[in-house]
Amino acid sequence: MRLSRERAPCQGRPGKFFPAIKTTVSQAIDKRPTRIKIPDDSPETICTVTSSIHSYDVLLQTDFPDLELYASGKVRDLYLVGNDHLLFVATDRISAFDYVLATGIPQKGRVLTQLSLFWFDFLKDVVPNHLATADVHKYPAELQKHAAQLRGRSMLVVKADMITIECVARGYLSGSGWKEYKSSGTVCGIKLPAGLKESDKLPEPIFTPATKATSGHDENISFDRMVELAGAELSEQLRDLTLRIYQTAADYAETRGIIIADTKFEFGRTAGGLVLADEVLTPDSSRFWPKDKYKAGGPQDSFDKQYVRDYLEAIKWNKQPPAPGLPPEVAARTSEKYVEAYTQLTGHPLPA
Repeated sequence: MRLSRERAPCQGRPGKFFPAIKTTVSQAIDKRPTRIKIPDDSPETICTVTSSIHSYDVLLQTDFPDLELYASGKVRDLYLVGNDHLLFVATDRISAFDYVLATGIPQKGRVLTQLSLFWFDFLKDVVPNHLATADVHKYPAELQKHAAQLRGRSMLVVKADMITIECVARGYLSGSGWKEYKSSGTVCGIKLPAGLKESDKLPEPIFTPATKATSGHDENISFDRMVELAGAELSEQLRDLTLRIYQTAADYAETRGIIIADTKFEFGRTAGGLVLADEVLTPDSSRFWPKDKYKAGGPQDSFDKQYVRDYLEAIKWNKQPPAPGLPPEVAARTSEKYVEAYTQLTGHPLPA
């Protein structure tokens, strides 16, 4: 995640910031619709919800005026805690095509946090990470007044000097890799065998780093370019570690019926050395495909936000602001996909 020390503007309405919004999405048992209107200072969206028997809070923006905002990304708000720690709070915002949409996804922030915690623990013998604790009871005293909002969707982490290159591992040919392969037979400068189809499994996983262009879009780069930017020793270390983490996670996920087609990792340096940071192997940072439905030769069903991208493509949004809202059924189905990914990978329900 590339972070700015400025509060990120809401890209649903240029020049505005997300206000402190905690919108309760309620859907009555008797199917009577509940209308939801986000306050006037936010990207406007009105939805009628009619199908769920549960109620969830949709958190679009945190508001802790007594804490120092360190950075705000597309999904997470980060606060400085002392000199050495950051509070990561995952909101329910969702972005697509580099814009934050006007509609939040129920439970999304909890899924991202809890799944990252699962993977941090699962991978702890492969790579150290920046997690200090996610137990709200162990947070410093100044955070306790916010415990209700932080529980389940936050992490206290060791502040790291982040490496500004995204480390991408691909095991299957999809997304921007497929587009490049069709035109050149390569992915990030790596020559691949001829005749591959969309979503084909690659002969072996490949490392395809990326950086951010000034426009904010991910920009795939070659390994040689990464060496120019980060040096040979660090580049080789990150490449080898990325592929090792990916293979370890992908092998496990297949036993749970999920194919991890590709994913991206972010690393930083702390006093203890190189650590895995930010989010890890979530539906926001990975392509998760149901193994039992996999068939090479075209796009795949997925547990990630491809469902939202497909909707936006279907309505022919021009990918310029203002970013549209999502119909309630699309938001609800996206939430279901995120939660399903968590439960299938971990084997237990999403914590309340």
